[in-house]
Amino acid sequence: MKYQGSCHCGQVAFEVEGELEGVMSCNCSMCQRKGALMWFVPRANLRITRGERAMSSYTFNKHAIRHKFCPTCGIHPLGEGTDRSGNVKAMINVRCLENVDLATLPVKHFDGRAL
Repeated sequence: MKYQGSCHCGQVAFEVEGELEGVMSCNCSMCQRKGALMWFVPRANLRITRGERAMSSYTFNKHAIRHKFCPTCGIHPLGEGTDRSGNVKAMINVRCLENVDLATLPVKHFDGRAL
């Protein structure tokens, strides 16, 4: 299925394709503060349709994930990184997707503080 998403002000917009069967909630210092519910997809499944150059990135700790955000409204719609097997991934904040009922998605809790 194809989903549309954006930041709050619309400067950054994207589409992502895949089966949204669940999300991850991480308790690391970054994810906990922004309240993201993340969906991991191959980076090739993400197409940024507006604002790719406008986005800012933030990395911390091991600098493994580039947390992307809109510098105008401050919303973090996605991140990019590589998994332990070397696969390039996109981390989609499902709170930024249109027409998704968050209450129906199973949430896996990840202990990011332990990394």
